[in-house]
Amino acid sequence: MLAGVLLAMPYMAFAQQSGEAAPITPIPLVAPLDPAKVRIGEKLFSDRRLSRGNIRACTSCHQLERGGDDNRILSPGADGQPLDFNTPTIFNVSLNWRFNWRGNFRAIEAQNESALLDPRLMNTSWDELLGKLRADPTYVAAFTESYGGVPDRAHVLDALAAFQRSLLTPNARFDRYLRGEHDAISADEKRGYEMFQAYGCIACHQGVNIGGNLFQKFGIFEDPFVRRSRQTVADLGRFTITGQHRDRHVFRVPSLRNVALTAPYFHDGSTDSLAEAVEIMARNQLGRTLTPEEIRLIVSFLDSLTGDIKGQRP
Repeated sequence: MLAGVLLAMPYMAFAQQSGEAAPITPIPLVAPLDPAKVRIGEKLFSDRRLSRGNIRACTSCHQLERGGDDNRILSPGADGQPLDFNTPTIFNVSLNWRFNWRGNFRAIEAQNESALLDPRLMNTSWDELLGKLRADPTYVAAFTESYGGVPDRAHVLDALAAFQRSLLTPNARFDRYLRGEHDAISADEKRGYEMFQAYGCIACHQGVNIGGNLFQKFGIFEDPFVRRSRQTVADLGRFTITGQHRDRHVFRVPSLRNVALTAPYFHDGSTDSLAEAVEIMARNQLGRTLTPEEIRLIVSFLDSLTGDIKGQRP
């Protein structure tokens, strides 16, 4: 009986009574970064010269006016064919524990280098990329001032990472609520958060990024892949990296920050409806069948997670 009472009690209330830390914490309002390096990284991030043939930039997939992704099911690669995974948002990326859907990178710099050299992404080489940057007097002057020399591999990766670390989205209404502004969210949003905790969503989607800090199998109570006529290599998740059976269909849990802006959802972009995504997650991960009203309330809470993007409210 006691276990049932604790399960039904909203997690935040239980945490406050027990002295436990809150499961979600606000995004810091300020990122302590070198402004000059951030400016170089911002220019690089939108520069098509970082790709072979000058055909695409980082912003081709990570569009800063679209929630940090491109709202496509699968983005086209350098060869024009769809990529394997839905593009994750670049916003708040520095708050993640691992990077990419399979979590195969531990450092932003390593992820960036892989994207630059991958034949299906930027498809470049360091010789080609650095040759272009060193031929541009503006880049040479900026790198010399900030790094003490002409553009090189380490400094390009550092500048890109500095810009990406600046892409925080603070001041979500829910963050303001956590800071004590109790009327920052509505009664429906508060009720949705209580359900989000009590039903178990909080077990995976917690921390400052409301996710991004652990691996989880997609399909615990129900297998979302059995209804498909075929499975892709991407569906195998971390199994393609580790070869371990336990890693089949295991992915890095995505952040829910700004989730209302980042449809379509899941590693394959299989739904563009946030309500449907909530229903699928409840059924597959929690073994729950939610009512339309429960889904509506949880979605209303998720809507409160949209922060300021580049200093402005979307």
